[in-house]
Amino acid sequence: MSQSHVWSLPNILTYGRILAVPAVMICFYFPGHGPRWVALGIFIVAAITDFFDGYLARAWQQQSRLGQMLDPIADKLLVAVCLLLLAGRGDIGGWSMIAAAIILCREILVSGLREFLADLRVSVPVTKLAKWKTTVQLVAMAFLLAGPAGETVLPGTQILGLIALWIAALLTLYTGYDYFRAGIGHLVRD
Repeated sequence: MSQSHVWSLPNILTYGRILAVPAVMICFYFPGHGPRWVALGIFIVAAITDFFDGYLARAWQQQSRLGQMLDPIADKLLVAVCLLLLAGRGDIGGWSMIAAAIILCREILVSGLREFLADLRVSVPVTKLAKWKTTVQLVAMAFLLAGPAGETVLPGTQILGLIALWIAALLTLYTGYDYFRAGIGHLVRD
């Protein structure tokens, strides 16, 4: 891979999304509403880069193996760490922990399946529904990251986040099943 692809704008956006993960995490170590707004701002910028890194890589023909590998990792890191932070703070609790667990389990299972299928040189393309699932997850995370700070501006912010989290969990189950169904033929050949 050429040096120009390593430092292409799409890859730089992906690196930024990875760096956003510890930045959001640090915000949770400070009290008050201000850090929650900062965490939300960082998260929103990171979520926007999720769209643009892939779009620009395709539009400018700067797709690279590095970007293809790092993009889903960056997405999963951002969502997983936010879910853990929100659960640790109590913003996600009770029955909603099931929705968070579904999302985390699916991400791990699909990653493992994709890795296995990649060894077999089988590609599993991302479906439109999986892209919608990601969008709903990001919206849920945004509302939940705003949390108590968001409640001061828009009452019901946290409940909206939890509803979106459950919708994302249901989409996660469906898309996870889709991926499993697409790969099962390759898994049972031995």
